[in-house]
Amino acid sequence: MRSRVLVAVRVAASPQRAFDAFTGEIDRWWRSDGLFLFDPRRTGRMAFEPGPGGRLTETYDDGEVFEVGRIQVWEPPSRLVFGWRQASFAPDQETVVRVGFERVGAETRVTVEHLGWDEIPREHAARHGFPLLVFQQRHAEWWQTLLGRLRELVG
Repeated sequence: MRSRVLVAVRVAASPQRAFDAFTGEIDRWWRSDGLFLFDPRRTGRMAFEPGPGGRLTETYDDGEVFEVGRIQVWEPPSRLVFGWRQASFAPDQETVVRVGFERVGAETRVTVEHLGWDEIPREHAARHGFPLLVFQQRHAEWWQTLLGRLRELVG
């Protein structure tokens, strides 16, 4: 995994509050984007199961649960790493999201690094046929929008 999407935002909160909002209140700041859906047929409610080995899931109205990924690192209040996959991924396909929470004065810098899109072929439905750089730019814009919503939540 050499490619990455990297975005950051400062939030008016402690690292612990930012970590707690990112993980425990994801359903309040997460919004699906028509281009970036785990399941292109529907959207659901996002949730983390806390701790190493926990899951990031999307639960649909019919009760079905899609596992987006497993938590690889759970180090509140500074670091979170989890797998990320879409319903159309093959069993061996997965990207990784690393999230850092760093105090900067009275604020916290939340940094999201999404790795591994170079492992997903351009023709794959998740990439929408975009060249890697174009896809990464669009994906970064989407993450930036999400982090803006996180900033509103904790601010």
